[in-house]
Amino acid sequence: MSGDTRLPGKGRAVLITGCSSGIGAAAATGLRARGYRVLASARQPADVAKLQADGFEAFHLDYADADCVAEAATAVLAATGGTLYGLVNNGAYSQPGAVEDVPRAALAAEFEANLFGWHDLTCRLIPAMRARGEGRIVQISSVLGLIAMKYRGAYIASKFALEGLSDTLRLELAGTGIHVVLVEPGPIATRFSINAAEHFRKTIDAENSPHRDAYVRRRARLERGGAKRFKLPPEAVVRRIEQALEAPRPKLRYRVTTPAHIAAIARRLLPGRVLDRVLGGASDREQ
Repeated sequence: MSGDTRLPGKGRAVLITGCSSGIGAAAATGLRARGYRVLASARQPADVAKLQADGFEAFHLDYADADCVAEAATAVLAATGGTLYGLVNNGAYSQPGAVEDVPRAALAAEFEANLFGWHDLTCRLIPAMRARGEGRIVQISSVLGLIAMKYRGAYIASKFALEGLSDTLRLELAGTGIHVVLVEPGPIATRFSINAAEHFRKTIDAENSPHRDAYVRRRARLERGGAKRFKLPPEAVVRRIEQALEAPRPKLRYRVTTPAHIAAIARRLLPGRVLDRVLGGASDREQ
């Protein structure tokens, strides 16, 4: 299935991960409409089947499963004959909880899904891009790859690591025609917070934590879908993904939502202790 070469996508093949809902689903629909050949992936087989029913070339890909990542990469390269133009790494989740309450296994699982799997998939696809002398690697990071806030330590650590790994990869790929771009959304209207509440229930011993009182308020907020202020629809992120794929010389970072822009400025301009007070207060107001 090739996209319309008269449209901006020009029929170029792009793999998007985490397409069952939210940003990934919106990106798959939006990029297909722009003429891209969209290869969509999802973690659950039922979601892969739904994507196929919607007319997408769809693949099973679970970042936390190394064998699954390898099989998906092989299948994508075979389907495109090695002509893959873009990779949009998107699927991720948040493990809430105070740092001292997050078990080692939960932190490891967060990194498997949010960083190690992304790294594995990306490295398996780079050779095809390198051989063609062009490509785009778009990493969906977060405002929490820029700043820290309470009770999000595991997720923040994975995104800080993603930012550093992506910056280094960009330097190493200079001159190859492959661009590495970070997209840093703030609050987006998806199931992200509701899913985070489920991970909290499974892994955090809230009753025996010194943060128990704060958890009561925070958990209720997560179950309601998180903060509503400044929240934008997934399509706002898709517009930045389009720019990352189509700009002749894309920016290194594209930020989405007012909080993401404010966070970038605050991190650059405010002294560390002042920033701690601001972010600590913002975290408390979210409880």
